[in-house]
Amino acid sequence: MKLFPALACAAATLALAACGSKPLVPYSLDTPPLVLVPASQAGVQDQRGRFREIYCAVLAARRDVPDHRPCEDALSRIGSEPAGTGRPVDLGPSKRRLVAAVVPGIGYECFQKWLQPPGTSTQHVRQFGYDMALMPVDALSSSEHNARQIRDAIMAMPVEPGAPRLVLIGYSKGAPDILEAVATYPEVRTRIAAVVSTAGAVGGSALADDAEQYQADLLRHFPGSTCASGDGGGVASLRTGTRRAWLASHPLPRELRFYSLATFPRPERISSVLTSSYDKLARIDARNDSQVIFYDQVIPGSTLVGYLNADHWALAVPIARTHDTISSLFVTQNAYPREALLEALLRFVEEDLATAPR
Repeated sequence: MKLFPALACAAATLALAACGSKPLVPYSLDTPPLVLVPASQAGVQDQRGRFREIYCAVLAARRDVPDHRPCEDALSRIGSEPAGTGRPVDLGPSKRRLVAAVVPGIGYECFQKWLQPPGTSTQHVRQFGYDMALMPVDALSSSEHNARQIRDAIMAMPVEPGAPRLVLIGYSKGAPDILEAVATYPEVRTRIAAVVSTAGAVGGSALADDAEQYQADLLRHFPGSTCASGDGGGVASLRTGTRRAWLASHPLPRELRFYSLATFPRPERISSVLTSSYDKLARIDARNDSQVIFYDQVIPGSTLVGYLNADHWALAVPIARTHDTISSLFVTQNAYPREALLEALLRFVEEDLATAPR
């Protein structure tokens, strides 16, 4: 149990669950005008029905993937989900050979060695002609800083003939990092096939509103951590006021396709170590994944892919597969069929990209 104090520190930091009874979103006149409207009125195209068809077909065909679940348990049905198309799902080799470049969330570099990610998602999708790689960014720096790192990484990639194959997938803070990159650096856009937010803090997280950078900096003391403080702007980049002001002043490039895959778990699917941050966010809205409220995960003007029945960590942080004791006691709802999900997501994006430009 020597690792538990470190895990507890990480949970407290990553959840940004600062103590206190003050409002999570404090009173302020420093805000752009906001309105909460149905997704369709924010320019979002709802394609959940088709994604459900694809994800269910993948799960039915890949029953040997780790943490397999029935499709109805893997996805949440929220409101009036559109019906599927009825078209067959192609589970053969990829024609476009998309490459998923994943930008992780805050602090990932600090605990990556301890996590020992198995790399099974990459192995899985390579069977079908896709590929996946991590796009490293500073663990604790601002989105502005990390956007430059993303830009430099993309520009360093060799230019290939034909349509671009790079799919930028932003998890948690990785989503705003990517959005800042594509908005700030137009030279990268012709090299990108699509941008996907997965449990992305697009509108920020209210947990960051009363948190400070020193809490995130505790992750520098995680066993085996080699991460640095960077520019010290990681937490500030996640505040709701910061993200909403940025969205209000930075229109996203129309030539790119944007997709949003959100986490909207049933309350019993929240790991025990994350219940305190879930409850804290529930003071605003109980429809959260323990880190981000469901409506703050959607990119304006994007295609809504689906809502996953998984908490924020279950989507992308496979603790249960490498740390059994911690999983059984604290990270109790961490199992999720991530390999099948990545395949279904890439198949959905590839199919959608083949349609006429919007």
